[in-house]
Amino acid sequence: MNYKPLPDYLAVQWSPIDGKGLYALQRIPEGTYLGMTHIAHSVAEDGVVRTPLGGFGNHSDTPNCFKVHKMEDGTSTWWLVAERDIKAGEEITWQYTLYKVK
Repeated sequence: MNYKPLPDYLAVQWSPIDGKGLYALQRIPEGTYLGMTHIAHSVAEDGVVRTPLGGFGNHSDTPNCFKVHKMEDGTSTWWLVAERDIKAGEEITWQYTLYKVK
């Protein structure tokens, strides 16, 4: 089986916000879980590891997604959810909450 760091409906592209960002390749309905952005891990410098999804997402004060914190079997994870319908070609954004925007 091949490793797929992102769902088939997302791609990394240049962003006017900052460097590269995540973009919808097709319409994403409101309430869709896009995947895990972060997972707590003791070996990480700040205690949290970003996934490819979390690493390429950009901050927005008017985001189209939000994060949900889950605790399962003693492990903290954060998941990205579409706050509203997202159009094909639209950049995926959320408000950073684990660290400050520079």
